[in-house]
Amino acid sequence: MCPDDSWQSTASLDALRERAKLLSFVRQFFDARDVLEVETPVMARHGVSDIHIDSVSVDTRPAPCFSGGQCFLQTSPEYHMKRLLACGSGAIYQVFRGFRDGERGPRHNPEFSLLEWYRPGFDDHALMDEVGELVSGWLGIVVPERVPYRRLFLDTLDVDPMLADVKSLRRLAGEAAGDAGFAADLDRDACLDILMTHCIEPALRSRPAVFVHDYPASQAALARTRIVDGFPVAHRFELYLSGVEICNGYWELTDVAEQRRRFVADNRARRLAGKVEMPIDENLMAALDSGLPDCAGVALGLDRLLMCGLKKKAISDVMAFPIERA
Repeated sequence: MCPDDSWQSTASLDALRERAKLLSFVRQFFDARDVLEVETPVMARHGVSDIHIDSVSVDTRPAPCFSGGQCFLQTSPEYHMKRLLACGSGAIYQVFRGFRDGERGPRHNPEFSLLEWYRPGFDDHALMDEVGELVSGWLGIVVPERVPYRRLFLDTLDVDPMLADVKSLRRLAGEAAGDAGFAADLDRDACLDILMTHCIEPALRSRPAVFVHDYPASQAALARTRIVDGFPVAHRFELYLSGVEICNGYWELTDVAEQRRRFVADNRARRLAGKVEMPIDENLMAALDSGLPDCAGVALGLDRLLMCGLKKKAISDVMAFPIERA
């Protein structure tokens, strides 16, 4: 017998109605632009290799036409959607239930709602235009401004993320974390991540909507890279609404050899960090090898967008049953 009210939804009925309105708005937005809604597997034999993300592992039993074994709940539909793009799907989007192990906090839940879409023929700036239209259309706010990653660090911290040495970045990251020894063994990108979350994001709270773009090439993930002012940068962007990260987008990498190199490097980093290495999705590699169309893609957190619209501080305020009540 349940001893308290933990059986009840943490989100109000008004919040649940607003979620339904948001989903309707999203579908109308893409229907007007002739973007096809698709569905892809939530469970698959591969997981993401990013060292900062842990997939939820699932053990499956053998069944007819299926050998069983270890599978993973997907952190995003990216790999499967890229396979559809290689099949000639054209522009596609998906409202998806994503999973990340070990994530729970005011803005995180192990299971969450994600909007992901891909636009053949778009680069990262064209996709920023469309993300801005969707977000400003839903929230009724100004179109987001755009600031390069390097400029943001220079303006906010008077630190050049491209030139600062690792020793200086470790000192600054330790100061930001309130522990001088905290960053002693961190690499360059880990230090920059600390400065972003502890210093840059709080400084963005006074700005309604900001696209941060041209991240260091070492943070490219699945994005293409180019040279800007003599430094390699990624065709990657993130949108912040009053300091809250809402989405992550790329002008997508289509080079299969380079993608494999990045996956191998990810697994090397996971091994050094004591994490389980993730199998490379050979179906994705085959799709890239067959010819992924020139495209840009973005993943947008619907729960966080709803939080911003309703001015809520906790994801549980817009979610019926977070993990502790699931």
